[in-house]
Amino acid sequence: MRISNYFLILDQSLNRNSFSNHSRRIMSLTEEFLTRLEKDKEFRMAVAGLIGYREILERISEHDRKFDELLIELRRHGEILQEHTRKLSEHDKKFDELLIELRRHGEILQEHTRKLSEHDRKFDTIFQRISFLEKNFGLLSKRIEVTIGSMGRRWGLDLEKTVLEIYREVLEEKGIEPGKVSKFRLKDADGTYTGVKGKVVDIDVLIKDDKLYLIEVKSYADLDHVQWLYEKIKPVEKALNRKVEKAFIVAVNIDEEAYQKVKELGIEVVAGNIIKSLEEQTS
Repeated sequence: MRISNYFLILDQSLNRNSFSNHSRRIMSLTEEFLTRLEKDKEFRMAVAGLIGYREILERISEHDRKFDELLIELRRHGEILQEHTRKLSEHDKKFDELLIELRRHGEILQEHTRKLSEHDRKFDTIFQRISFLEKNFGLLSKRIEVTIGSMGRRWGLDLEKTVLEIYREVLEEKGIEPGKVSKFRLKDADGTYTGVKGKVVDIDVLIKDDKLYLIEVKSYADLDHVQWLYEKIKPVEKALNRKVEKAFIVAVNIDEEAYQKVKELGIEVVAGNIIKSLEEQTS
């Protein structure tokens, strides 16, 4: 029904009926108008167009559509935010676990630092003890060197006496009395006797019947010992102003090469064994 028809019916009603009927008719038309306005979209738009609200309603409708789209987007964003919130909660939980683990590591590192400090202190103590022991060891080494040197000299003297006693009978047959053999030391300060300044010559000597005998005692005599004995003869003769009657080398063992040399040099040898040279033994 067109809107103009409503107003026409309203006008006819005023002419034909009484005021009361007219009022009821108006109420009925009003109710019908409102009902159509509420339920009929096209009717509603027509009324809005007549009164200038059609464009506004269309815009409102467009806004409603966009608003609905915004609501849908907001719901989607809400779901995304909820997912982000869930993940952030998980991250918070993991961060809390990491913080707990870091604190535990920190406690372990503190304990390690404490133990390392304790070890450093112990090492310092050990190094101090080592330094103290090294110092004492140095002093002890010097004492040992002095003691060994003294013992070596003593052993040398005892060895010479022992070797002379072993070959006493042989030596006595050759005119040498072991008990009368004495030590002789020549210190050539200016090189008068040996040609070398400060050289020291040690040798066993025996003076018997105004005759001078030189004796070199060794547990093992090699070529060098024979040569040294031979080189001592002239310096001793000069120092004592006596001619050496005979030189003896007395040894438990003598090297074969040394044995051959003493015969060449005219030195008397008294030995228990003649030992082949090391080269001959290995060949």
